[in-house]
Formats: sequence, C-alpha cells, structure tokens
Amino acid sequence: MDLKAELVMLKNAVANVMRGGAAALVAILLPPFLTRYMRPDAFGTWCLVLQVSAYVGYLDFGIQTAVGRFVAHDNERGEANYGDGIVSTALAALSTLGVLGIVASVPVALRLSNIFPQMPPALAGDARLALLLVAASLAVGLPASVFNGVFVGLQRNEVPAAIIGGSRIFSAVLLVLVAHRGGPLVQMGATVAAVNLGTYLLQYFIYRKLVPGSRPSVQLISRKAGRELFDYCLSLCVWSFAMLLVTGLDLALVGHFQFEAVAYYAVAASLIAFLTGLQNAVFGVMIPSTAVLHVRGDTRELGRVMITATRYGSFLLLLTGLPLILAATNILTMWVGPTYGAHGQRILQVLVAANMIRLSAVAYVMTLIGTGDQRLVTFTPTLEGISNLLVSVVGGYLFGAIGVAVGTLIGALVGVGGNFLYNMRRTTGMVFRISDYLIDGLLRPGICALPLVIYVTLMNLSNLPDTLVRHLFLAVVLLATGFLLWRWGLVDAERERLRSWRLALQV
Repeated sequence: MDLKAELVMLKNAVANVMRGGAAALVAILLPPFLTRYMRPDAFGTWCLVLQVSAYVGYLDFGIQTAVGRFVAHDNERGEANYGDGIVSTALAALSTLGVLGIVASVPVALRLSNIFPQMPPALAGDARLALLLVAASLAVGLPASVFNGVFVGLQRNEVPAAIIGGSRIFSAVLLVLVAHRGGPLVQMGATVAAVNLGTYLLQYFIYRKLVPGSRPSVQLISRKAGRELFDYCLSLCVWSFAMLLVTGLDLALVGHFQFEAVAYYAVAASLIAFLTGLQNAVFGVMIPSTAVLHVRGDTRELGRVMITATRYGSFLLLLTGLPLILAATNILTMWVGPTYGAHGQRILQVLVAANMIRLSAVAYVMTLIGTGDQRLVTFTPTLEGISNLLVSVVGGYLFGAIGVAVGTLIGALVGVGGNFLYNMRRTTGMVFRISDYLIDGLLRPGICALPLVIYVTLMNLSNLPDTLVRHLFLAVVLLATGFLLWRWGLVDAERERLRSWRLALQV
C-alpha cells in the first residue's frame, strides 16, 4: 500500500474513532445520569424500548455497507455513473423496507405487555408510544443511510463521523434534561425521534453539497443494480440475522425471564457497546481500502494487512477489555453506584470476555466484506447465532440474566472456532497462513499482556496495601510489558520504522 493510501486510511480511521468515540462517550456518560434520575424499573423499560426499536435497523440488510463498497469499487474503475444507479436502487429498496418497519412496529408495541409480562403496568402505556416514535424515526433513517454509504465509499468518513457523532451527543444531552425534569418515557422517545429526523435531513443536504454531480432518480433504478446489491447483501443478511441472535435479543430475553435485572444488564451492555463501537470504528475503514486492493488483485498484501490489523485489534481489545474484567465491581460502583456494581459485575465480566473473543475477528470480517468474499462464510455466523440463542433461552429460563450472558460467551467460542476450522480454509480473496494469523494476530498481543494480568490478579488475591513494594512491583511489570511489546508485540518492519522515525526526530 502506497503512502497516499496509508494516509487516507489513517484519516478515515481517525474519523471513525471520533465517531466511535462519540458513541463511547454517550455509552459512558449517559447511564450515570439516567440511573440517578430514573428508578431501575423505568430505566430498564427505557432500555427495552431502545432495544426493540433497534430491530428496525436490521432491515438495512447490509445495503449501506454495500453502497460504500460499490461506490469505492466503481470510482477506482472509473465507473462513477454506474454508482448513481446503485444509489438510486438502494434508496428505493430501503424506502420500501422503511415502510415495512413502521408497519411491523405497530403490533409489537400493542403486545408489549405480553412480550414482557413482568413490566410494571404503570410504565407499559408510555413504553408503547415511545416505542412507536423511536421505531418510526429509525425506519425513516433506512433510506437516509445510503448517503452515509456514499460518504464512506468516497473515503470521506469524517462526514458521517461528524454528523452521527454530533447527533448522538446532542440526543444524550436532551435525554438527560428530560430525565432530570422527570419527563415520561413518551417525552424521551419523542426527543430521540426528533433528533434522528434532523440528522437525516442534515445528511441529505451535505450529500447534495459534497456530491453535486450525483442525481439519484427513479429512472436510474435498474434490475442489474438490484441484482448486484442482492448478491452482495445476501450473505450480509445472514450475518445481520446472526448478529440479531447474538446481540439483539439478549436484553429482550432478560426482560422476559427476569425483568428486575434488565437495568443491570443494560448498564453492562453499555460498556460492551463501548468495546464494539470502538473496534468497529477503527477497522471499518478497511472496507473501501481492501476493496481497492482487491481490484488491483494484490491478494498477498490483503493477507498481510488483515493479519497486521488483527494484531492491532487484539492490543486494543486487551487495553479496553481487561480492566473491565479484572475490576468490574469497582468500575460499576464508581460509574453508576453500588447497587449496579453488586448486581451487574458478573454479567459484565461474562459479556466482556465473550465480546473480546468475538471481536478478535473484526479485521478478518472487514477484509472479507471489502473483497466481496463474505458470501463464502455464512455457515459459521449462523451457527454462532443459533447456539447463542439456544443457550441464552435455556440459561435465561434456568438462571435469569447471567444465563443469557453465558449464551453470548458460548456463541462467541463457536464463532471463532468456526473461523479457524471452516471459514479461513475456504477464504480465497486474500492469501495468508492460519498459523501466521494465530501467532502474529492473536498470540503476540496475548503474551505482551501477561505481566499485567498476573499483577492485577495477584493484587486482587493478596490485597496488598499501597506501599513502596507494590509500586516497585508495578514498575517491574510495566518494564516487562514494554520489553515484550518491543521484542514480541512488534514485527521487524515495525521496529525498523520506529527506529527511522526516532532518527528523523533527532535530526
């Protein structure tokens, strides 16, 4: 990959991190306010409203991702005019699906008390109206998501990052104000819906400004473009359905089996949203970049980029996930209070472990999407989703919320195991060895983290006071970690690059 491409990829990564950072900021800062101003049952009901409303988003079927990929692909080949046909066809498809989403949300809202029989009757009426408002706004957002796909395809990731990141922060501030004033769930739902609609209008106006030559129209809708979108999105639909089974039903299952634990599970899930949002934001830039490499036929470079990104992703997971596992109770207590710390720490630990396992494959998945090979790996995501759902249902019935969390962990193990045993052996769009993926992508970061894991574990077991000996021990651990990072965490080329940068700075 040349320097210009690396700089573009870095710029997009920074933009995605800013977008993910906004989502992480909301996930971290919003719950302490809402849990303070709302009773646990009201907070849990609001979280269920958001969870069930979000099902409308699954009707995207991966079309936004497909638009980004096709726009990048067509621009590289000098076929920008055909991209307008893709955009027009995608807009038509998602508009139809948006109407379907609005229609489907009505019976769900009417039967909300049957789906969650333990929900307090005093909250059920407001929850129904809030659900309809939020779901309808998300349905309108389905066709608007095409504009974000165009921005990504043009490698202008900073545009959706600014729009979506800003809207999430603005929506969170308004929700805090509504909750502080004791506003009902209906008012909270109307607030979210209004911000969503304003965001879609802003996306459209910026799209018209940045892509003035693009003119989506009914005349440009074509069967050929529809077939290409269908072929590309078919496997993404399977993945989307699998992710619905993995992450989309967990809170709903908790609400059905153990409603009083919804608030605690939702708080833990907010921290998981931080992990997943950050990981997907950083590595989402790989889709257009790997699409370009795929057009050039550079399969070995694709394999190298994927393994390097996996290693960086593993470092990021260890940096963000291990503290949540090793200090779950303390973190939850300081964050949302002792009640949530006492009831949510086990749930958080299991969910973090499960998602660290699942998210280790993000770079591999993004590369598959960029190369169009995602159609080859639909069996394993489906298997992960089904195993997750089955274990979650049985575990939720027997053990409540913690049983649902264990279902996520079992599903993650099934999914990653399937990648090694089945998917990677059938991947043809990039050339790499599974042993290199395992050693360079996963094992190197894990070994570098061992000193810190051992240190924190020993401190938790021994409860040593804050003494000079403890500080010296920590200093030794940090030195050992730094040594392992240099000798084992980095490959030869990266060490040479850092040396050259150091020499350049000295000059």
